[in-house]
Amino acid sequence: MRKEITMKKLIAILMYAALMLGLAACSGSARAVLTAEPTEAPAEEPAPENNQTTAPAETAEASTVYFTSSITPEGLMAVYEALGWTPTGNVAVKLSTGEPPASYYLRPELIADLVQSVDGTIVECNTAYGGSRSETAMHYQVAEDHGFTAIADLQILDEDGSMTLPVEGGTVLAENYVGAAFADYDSYIVLSHFKGHSMAGFGGAIKNISIGLASQEGKCLIHTGGRSHTSPWGGDQTAFTESMADAGKSVSDYLGHGERIVYVSVLNNISIDCDCDGNPAEPDIHDIGILASTDPVAIDQAAIDLCFAAEGSESLQARVEQLNGLHTLEAAEQIGLGSRTYELVDIDA
Repeated sequence: MRKEITMKKLIAILMYAALMLGLAACSGSARAVLTAEPTEAPAEEPAPENNQTTAPAETAEASTVYFTSSITPEGLMAVYEALGWTPTGNVAVKLSTGEPPASYYLRPELIADLVQSVDGTIVECNTAYGGSRSETAMHYQVAEDHGFTAIADLQILDEDGSMTLPVEGGTVLAENYVGAAFADYDSYIVLSHFKGHSMAGFGGAIKNISIGLASQEGKCLIHTGGRSHTSPWGGDQTAFTESMADAGKSVSDYLGHGERIVYVSVLNNISIDCDCDGNPAEPDIHDIGILASTDPVAIDQAAIDLCFAAEGSESLQARVEQLNGLHTLEAAEQIGLGSRTYELVDIDA
């Protein structure tokens, strides 16, 4: 039964508390289920006029997000299998290979069982900001150094340039430039390390399928709201967040309107900095668990809610608020990429 609370911070705190109580109290034969409305960073803001809120309509259908507190290969497999989804054809596993020397990318020993269980190929695209992964040869070397080529085949999708996907019903972009080899794969598993980000506020599933799957040219277009094909700098922040939503929708639409793509997000090493930062800030939040969903908006919203309710989240909340990061979720829901209303199912209970 859904409980309405108008104080956004209190919603997040109660949601996290309910989940933790469920973990402690539920028997092995039960599943703890929590239905949550979207919450926002607990910034001071005036009360909405005329009783209007930014939450979805009460009739919005809740997407299911599965949760486990076990950040282990077994926990990752279990939460993925809870989706009841079977990939078809060539399977890509999208992740961040991580900027050296010290980023918090998902370690191969955590993800190997899942990748190998679907005979997946790890895929990634080159960066547009320099660093050690902006050139294909260097990027393959980083992937090898970080252990990814030891567990599966790996391909840099944009090593041969770009292909375009149409953006249907988008806010900013009319087309999205992804790696030229994107269409070589029939199904995608999106493995995301959830954390903060110095430009987007936070990085999760939507960022992974927008910026993450974009070619270098596509990254520039997303960052600048469609203004530049060659530089990622100088764009408007709102246009950037809306362009991420647009790009993500183009990917989901191409993959059978979401039928051939699923999302798994690991909430560990939760720094305010992204895995594109080779020297990120130390995490302030203790590890939380792993989420899985067929809805990229719902899984990002659930990750935000869990992180914001956790002790030590003040720096992450400030970063997301400063960069208007939650607008990505608002824009994504508005154009139909997914729902910010979700049902959190604890598979450990």
